[in-house]
Amino acid sequence: MGILSRYLRFPRPRTFLYLMSLRTGVEMVSLSVIFNKLTGFFGLLAILTGVSLSPLQLSMYIYSVGALALISFLMPHIRKQSPFECLALAWFYLLDTVINTAFTSAFAITWFLAVSADNANKGIPSSAPGGAMVDDTAGFTSPKYNVSKVGVSTTPGEGITGGQEAVAYGVAGAAAATTTNRSLAHGVGIEESIPSIMVVVMLTMVRVYFILVTMAYARQVLRQHMNTTSSAKLHLHTDGVSEGRSDNPFATGSPAGAGWRGKLGRIMVTIGESYWLGGQADDDWVKGLDGRFRASKMSGGPPGTLERERRARSGTGPPMPKLNVGKL
Repeated sequence: MGILSRYLRFPRPRTFLYLMSLRTGVEMVSLSVIFNKLTGFFGLLAILTGVSLSPLQLSMYIYSVGALALISFLMPHIRKQSPFECLALAWFYLLDTVINTAFTSAFAITWFLAVSADNANKGIPSSAPGGAMVDDTAGFTSPKYNVSKVGVSTTPGEGITGGQEAVAYGVAGAAAATTTNRSLAHGVGIEESIPSIMVVVMLTMVRVYFILVTMAYARQVLRQHMNTTSSAKLHLHTDGVSEGRSDNPFATGSPAGAGWRGKLGRIMVTIGESYWLGGQADDDWVKGLDGRFRASKMSGGPPGTLERERRARSGTGPPMPKLNVGKL
């Protein structure tokens, strides 16, 4: 049962791509978010050029600008290892992935309907999100003349100069005469749509891995903060005993639990409390935080040296023997 629960628990990466630390990985993820949200800023600038935006586009651009400001505020706290800001960054990236996936799905549905409408020689349904904007800018939907071939007929011109008069006419082919119904299933079933779907799915899986990395780093920062400020110090884990649930760093009465930051911190920790506060002390920072608990002088000592020095530092060791100094 212990082995089964170990493999079924929520993933907790210890490195980023098995090459870099979690802190470096979270910084790289934050940079990718900044580059992604810059499109919202330039999208709003497009309004100055007279481009008409759909309500879906406008809401996405406004959200991107707000997200850009928030990630720019939280990113410097990654190196500072601030518990509240790192936890907020993890939750923000999770919510941003959900919102970004919703926007991508909406635009993907409209695009597949546009492709289906092009094959059916019809316009995009008005109920599609952002359909009017795509219909105006795609360039291949709602044709003015529904023909598959254009012919030119010429006749001799009148007058001394001569010349010819040309008349263009359209011929409806079999593809234009027999149209199919526009639908999402028809657009997805087109051969060119499969690579686009595969790319979207792959990018979504990458973002899921980035979520695990940001949450693992926030958990690491939280547990480091809890063990450096609580009464249960790190030396209690030197015997290799599994730890129980840690104290909430944003609990009422604690320094980090005051004000609105404390209330918001308690809410963020409450959701998934077993992940943030529970588990085993298997983090890298527990095994050796800044090299403070890996002193070489302790490794070569006789058995019991580490325990005696720990008791001596905590003041729980045996009393020192009294020295019997004789008279000279």
